[in-house]
Formats: sequence, structure tokens, C-alpha cells
Amino acid sequence: MLSTNQFRNGSHIEIDGTVYKILEFQHVKPGKGGAFVRTKVRRIADGSVIDKTFRAAEKFRPVHTESRKMQYLYDSGDAAVFMDTRDYEQLELPRALAGDAMRWMRPNDEVDVMFVDERPTDVQVASAVEMKVTKTQPGVKGDTASGGGNKPATLESGVTVQVPLFVEEGDTVRVDTRSGEYVSRA
Repeated sequence: MLSTNQFRNGSHIEIDGTVYKILEFQHVKPGKGGAFVRTKVRRIADGSVIDKTFRAAEKFRPVHTESRKMQYLYDSGDAAVFMDTRDYEQLELPRALAGDAMRWMRPNDEVDVMFVDERPTDVQVASAVEMKVTKTQPGVKGDTASGGGNKPATLESGVTVQVPLFVEEGDTVRVDTRSGEYVSRA
């Protein structure tokens, strides 16, 4: 059994027969009354995020999780097709399950697919990716008084991010996938 004092971000627990992923948690010890744990969890079945509060030392069934390296092959409309790099077996995941990670994937990219109790539940991309800029307006010298400034740029996966004025089409940029912010030129 897993206790609330063993919670970790990214851990999976089962509550009333439903599997949840812990997004964030906070141990609270009020001056009066018993301690409790305030959490934000994502229901694996449909991806909804809810807030839950538990008593300190409450016990839960831990859920078996496994991360497998898979290669993103292509988008088939409402699903994304991945191939297991160990046995070359293909797997179709609904786009809703892949979620925000789809913005940062190109065909043939390797990603981690999270399996909970042998069912795929989540797609995880690297914290930063390098992509080529496919479309952006040219930055004109003197656009800003301070010498800085940003402009929108479309990357090869189709996502649009804000980049500095000196970035041009064809440049490769490094982007933080968690915040969607430009990090540097590659």
C-alpha cells in the first residue's frame, strides 16, 4: 500500500477503482486539527483534472506503471500511430490521450509512452526540443527601441512560438516543451 507521505509528482494511485496521476501535492499541517494532503490529480480514463484532499497517512493501492520508448510514425486523423522500438509492434493512441505532446512531435521522433496496468495512458516528450523554423516574418533592424522584442514563428511540427527578432526561416531553435517558450538557437 502507498501512503500519502510517499506521494511523488507523476506517481499513479487508485482511488475507488479509478486510476489517477498525481500532478502536484502539498502536505498541510494546520495549527488546529489533523494534517492533510491537498492534491491535483488527472483521471487517466478521460484526462480530467480535479482537486482532492486526503487525510495524512491515508493508504492507496499503487498502480504498476511502465515507460516504453516508442517511435511516432504518423497521424491518422483522430489517432496517432506509434511503433515499439523493441519488437516493432504498432500501437494506435487517440489524439486526446497524446494531448499536448502532439504539438512537439514529428514523424520518426522517439517518445516515452506511459503504460498503467498494461494500458497506454500518456505520451511524454523531452523537456526541450530542437525544431526548424518553417515560417516567420523577417526581423527589421530598428523594430524596437531597446533592441529586443519577439515575433511569432511556425515550427516544423506546426506549433507557433514567440522567438526573438533575429531568428529567420530555416534556423533551428530550441524550445521548452513545458512552457512553449523559446530557449536558444541550436
